[in-house]
Amino acid sequence: MSDVQNAMALLIGSFNKYAGREGDNNTLSKAELKELLHNEFGDLLGKASDKAAVDRLFEGLDANKDNSVDFKEFIHMVTCLTVMCHGHFAKK
Repeated sequence: MSDVQNAMALLIGSFNKYAGREGDNNTLSKAELKELLHNEFGDLLGKASDKAAVDRLFEGLDANKDNSVDFKEFIHMVTCLTVMCHGHFAKK
């Protein structure tokens, strides 16, 4: 597989690793999202342990307001973070 295909497989695998621990295998609950953020993004987000910050992020990601984050909503976050990181590192 190409690097991009590997990256896609890793994103899918990471989402699936956390989704469904509390119910639906196709979505992340707030607790599942918090665990994913803490374990997979670490210091990049910095406030994965801040309940209010996680609440705001969850509400912002939950575009359809079904009280869960589906894969499309998750990928939107990853895309935004990737664009921000690219902008930061491209300047150097």
